[in-house]
Parts: sequence; structure tokens; C-alpha cells
Amino acid sequence: MTHPQRRPWRGVLVATALPLREDLSIDYDRYAEHCAWLVAEGCDGVVPNGSLGEYQVLTPAERARVVETAVAAIGGERVMPGVAAYGAAEARRWAEQAGEAGCASVMLLPPNAYRADERSVLAHYAEVARAGLPVVAYNNPVDTKVDLVPELLARLHGEGHIHGVKEFSGDVRRAYRIAELAPELDLLAGADDVLLELAVAGAKGWVAGYPNALPGASVRLYRAALARDLTTALPLYRRLHPLLRWDSRVEFVQAIKLSMDVVGRYGGPVRPPRVPLLPEQEARVRAATEKAVAAGLA
Repeated sequence: MTHPQRRPWRGVLVATALPLREDLSIDYDRYAEHCAWLVAEGCDGVVPNGSLGEYQVLTPAERARVVETAVAAIGGERVMPGVAAYGAAEARRWAEQAGEAGCASVMLLPPNAYRADERSVLAHYAEVARAGLPVVAYNNPVDTKVDLVPELLARLHGEGHIHGVKEFSGDVRRAYRIAELAPELDLLAGADDVLLELAVAGAKGWVAGYPNALPGASVRLYRAALARDLTTALPLYRRLHPLLRWDSRVEFVQAIKLSMDVVGRYGGPVRPPRVPLLPEQEARVRAATEKAVAAGLA
């Protein structure tokens, strides 16, 4: 499948985990290698500085260098950085930095320092869109307490502020409402554990977590789901689901990094305020990952 030039946010875009050394400094060489490996394994691109990339606990210099590292590794057309910030001016600056680095699109949460109303959300996306790069909205009402409901997404799209949405609400019914209200707005699956349902409902991409550890099997699942090949997709989805559901849990960064370690990649530690998994959580993730490896999915 050729890389979609016209809409670079389509396909399997991995929200990359960030490799930290034991002293919690960033290993940029290892990050570059990880981005290149994901593309070699069939993924279409990466999303640096998402919540999986621990962007909230990076310095501005680190955050900028993460984007530049990804672009140098796989080309800007394949890189869609998260540009979330508390204020629209700062988010716009991150979008401008992404453009200067050579990226082709950006992903943006609504303002989330407080429960923003519709007018605030519209103003926020309008300001960041002025940076000139296509914006994919990120709807995560679970963590942000701001819900980009289908009617609001349709308005954001109608005013030219967004081209797609990473949908993390978990409510698959929204796919049909979004398609009715804004047929040209690209829906991207935002939570790994509703991928099949959203792909069947017409998603054009997947901003994905678990491909950090299992890219080959994840890409096979996505392609089969998109092709409505349920004979292939459904058994694969069932086997991966004990892992995919961790993407929607509080400990998703730790779980995915642990799975990376188990399959022989480098996951490594997380920065505070995140803390290591509890022993019983670690045992569950480890067992589910080892089962996936034994089934030939790694």
C-alpha cells in the first residue's frame, strides 16, 4: 500500500513511546531507530509528543528535538506531532515548530486546563490552524473533560479548522453521526480496543499505541479490518485484545513499554509523576504479551 500523500494522517500512525535511559534522559538515537523500525514493519507514520510520548513532562527543547528526530528518521510526510498546550498561542507555536521541522500535519487536543466551552474550543482550533498545517483534532473526554461531540467536530470541520479526528471516547456510535454531519472529516481510531468496530464503521486511520510492541500483527489487523475481511481480522483482534485494552487504561504508557521490553525491543522506564506498574499489573501485561509472542504475533 503506498503512503497516502494527499492525506498524511491516514493509515496506521503510531503514537510513539519515548525511550528513556535509566537516568530518565531521552535516548534520541534509539528513538530514531524505533521510528524507522515501525515504518519498516508496515506502519504509515508516527505521532510524537502524544500522551504515550510523555510530552507533558518534556522540556521545550526536548519536545522540539523529538519531532526533529522523527522527521530525520522517516521524513516529515510521515510525522504528525502532538501540539497540545494549555494556551492556543503556545499550541500554535508548536504547530509552527512542526512545520519548520518538515511535518505534514499535526494533532491537537482542545484546551484542557479547564472544562472549555464550545466558543473557547472553536477559538483554540482556529488559532492553531493559522499555523498553516492540517490539524487532526484529538477527542479524549476521558482525560481532558472536554468532549468534541460530533456536532462540534462538524462545526470545526465546516469552518476549515480540522481535517480529521482521533476519536478516543470509546463510543463507536459516534462514527456514524460524524459521517452524517461531516462526510469529508476523516475519522481515526484513537483507542486500540475499539479499532475493529471503528474500522468497519469507516475509519480512515488508526492513531495507535500497541504497534510500538507488535507492529506487524497490528498492521495486519488494521488492513484486514479496513478491507472488511472479518475472517482474518476477528480472530487476530480477539488474540490481541487482552493487550489492546491496556491502551485505554491509566497505566497505558507503562504497559506498552513493558510489552516492548518483553518482545525484545526497548521500552524502558517512565518519567514521574508516572510510577512503575504494580506487580499484579506487570504480571498480567507480561503474560498477555508472552502469549501473543507464543502465537507468532511478535
